This record gives sequence, C-alpha cells and structure tokens, in this order.
Amino acid sequence: MAGEATKALSKDVLWGGGRSPFSISYGKMMMWFFLVSDALTFSGLLVAYGFVRHSTTEAWPIGEEVFRALPFLHGSYPLIYVALMTAILIFSSVTMVLSVEAGHRMDKKGVIKWLFLTVIGGAFFVGSQAWEWSHFIHGGGGYLIAQDGAKYWVHNDTHDTHDPINAPGFHLQKAVPGHYLFGEEHVEGAAAEAIWTNKVNYVDGANMVRNEYGPPQYANFFFFITGFHGFHVFSGVIINLIVLIMAMQGVFHRRGHYEMVEKAGLYWHFVDLVWVFVFTFFYLL
Repeated sequence: MAGEATKALSKDVLWGGGRSPFSISYGKMMMWFFLVSDALTFSGLLVAYGFVRHSTTEAWPIGEEVFRALPFLHGSYPLIYVALMTAILIFSSVTMVLSVEAGHRMDKKGVIKWLFLTVIGGAFFVGSQAWEWSHFIHGGGGYLIAQDGAKYWVHNDTHDTHDPINAPGFHLQKAVPGHYLFGEEHVEGAAAEAIWTNKVNYVDGANMVRNEYGPPQYANFFFFITGFHGFHVFSGVIINLIVLIMAMQGVFHRRGHYEMVEKAGLYWHFVDLVWVFVFTFFYLL
C-alpha cells in the first residue's frame, strides 16, 4: 500500500522544492534562528556571572539589600518595585498573545488594542529600569574605611553622597561582613564626625571600577547584563510600535494576514522569558 501511494505522487511534489519542511514561513524560521543564537548569548553571560560569583572570596551583595528604590519611599519595601516591573512585563506577554490571537481572526481593532497595551507595558519597564540604574549608580550613602581598618556604612536622611556629613540625620553604622545595609552599632554626633574626618577611604555609588555594594565584578555584570536586556526591551518596544502603526494603517489587513504581529510576538516573549532568569540571578539569589 505504501508503494502504491508513493507512485501516485508526481515527481514535482516529491522533488520540486519550494516547500518548508517545518510548515513555517521563512520569516518565522529566521526569527527562531535569531532567538536561539540570542539565548546562547544570554546563557553565556549568566553562566559567567554565576562562575565569578561563586569563585570570588569577597562577600557577594544580597539583592534585597541593594534594590530598594521604590519611588518616594527609598529604603523601604525591598524588591517591591522590581517585582512590579516584572509583573507588568509578564502581563505585556499576555497582551501580546491576545494581539496575535486577534490577528488570526483578522480582528484589526483587537490587534491595535492589545498591541498598544503591550507597547505601554514595555515602555514602563524601560523607564523603570532607567530608574533602577539611577539609584544603583547614585548609591545609598556609601561606606568609609576608618583609620583602624573598620568599615562603616554612611547614612543620612537625604541620601546625599556628595556631602553626607552636612546632611540631616548623618550617622555611621559599623558593617557586618557579607551584608550591605545591616550593621552592628550606630555612631552619631562628634564621634561619627571624627571618624569621617580621619577616614582612609570613602566609596559611594557604583561604576565600572568600584561600587559600594561589593566586588567590582558585581556592578560590571549588573550593568552589562541588565543593560543588554534593557536594549532588547527597548528594541522590542520600537518594533512593536512600528507594527502597531502599520496595523492602524491597515497594511496587514490588506495583505490578508497578521504574520508580522506573530513574529514580533516571538521576539517579545523571548525578551520576557530572559528577564525571568535575569531577575532570578540578580535579585533573588
């Protein structure tokens, strides 16, 4: 029976070519190739981060002590703002799914509505990441090394790192090894001013050379990996915005399909998935 069925097929069908072996368009297949290669890049970065973290002898910062940049409530509710960012980014994946589904039904208004919400969610995430970077770079007060080699965290009510001693609420907190914010004893008044005046070194904020949170590699990986992901999200917002404008102009409706929305959706889901790993590595572990 199998031989008879084979004989019934013409040579053009068997050997003519022009058909996708995976029943997928060229555009979507190329998008999958790109996403696989990009996944390998992010995997390499996260593996390198894990290797450096577990091979260094210096205490590694704890995420809930570093990321406390809730707007207008600095220092309160650790990781709440990052959790909000993550929730909105994941919700934007839901709106993208609904946009693709509307495209399958040739529902132009549905595509526009859900894709617009996806763009808004992505824009909020990019802006929130800029906020996180600003607070990470600015720091929480920094630390100083005293004459006797002791390490003290610098605190004040205004989080002024340029002239902390003259800021309201200036005091020092003797550091506990392995912790960023927690300390053993508070030093205030003239004693704190004396330690500040005779300090050996003062480190505040973060850059690519040193940071107040821990080893220099910590800030280096944070800037590179979150910045690389942020660039992907920003690119995704621009792509989705362009697709949204094309949908509003009826380009896809005239073509008779919304495959471009589906391809943009593949990229957007990938960006969301990668953030789950970045969030886990930097903020939770």
